[in-house]
Amino acid sequence: MPAVLESAEVETQSLESHEEAPGRWLMFIYAPVALFSLKAPWATSTAGKTLLTPTFYAVKMAFLDAALLSKLVSDPEPFVRNLAKARLRIGLPQHACVTETVQRIRQETREADRLQTPELPPYRPNVAFREIVHYQGDLRFAFDCSTCSDSLLRKLIQVAPAINYIGRRGSFIQYLEQVEQSALDATFTAPAKENAGPAWGHRASLDDFGPNASFDALNSYTPTQIERGVHRIFVETHVPLGIRNMGAGFTHYALAPSGTL
Repeated sequence: MPAVLESAEVETQSLESHEEAPGRWLMFIYAPVALFSLKAPWATSTAGKTLLTPTFYAVKMAFLDAALLSKLVSDPEPFVRNLAKARLRIGLPQHACVTETVQRIRQETREADRLQTPELPPYRPNVAFREIVHYQGDLRFAFDCSTCSDSLLRKLIQVAPAINYIGRRGSFIQYLEQVEQSALDATFTAPAKENAGPAWGHRASLDDFGPNASFDALNSYTPTQIERGVHRIFVETHVPLGIRNMGAGFTHYALAPSGTL
């Protein structure tokens, strides 16, 4: 399970470490079979605006989680270190429709309030803003083979079919196939370029494993605190989904129309 980043502050990694490198791309293709939701790290518990794409951190944690549940790794520490070195790009579906909802929730009562009024229940009713995404098209996770060891590539191929959700639990996906490509097209995320806005899409800060990520820090059941810039980093990323239509309670995003890029 991923550890939670307590602070709303965001640190970005230098773009130089995410520059393109020549080589093959090992790609895993999945079909979304349920609604997707993944709150931005700086969103509060009652204002959960969603990202439009799984983050690099979420994808790598999905591989780690599936590897452990399937008992495909005996020692997760080297697996985490190798994942931290791997460069990853995410291919987005053709369409993504975001629906805004307001839900009734039960929220834990603040400790300060319980001290003042001991008879307060442990949970109180509240309302929360939520966004969910409906995808039309396939999700693709492409690993740069030049940044992956042979042992990691073999392990990724073994683990990929065992992954059945990404982001929040319930955002189910179905494994389809594994392919290799020499290059990626404009439907994939890419490092954002400073002072150069894209012809189509938007910019987002997506989290990733940090250079010194360790299983002990990523595991939320250990007392080790996750540190920004050490175990977890944020990368300014171009997401190739732009607004096509919007109305009351929904926004429709899509990949670039033909001829835009």
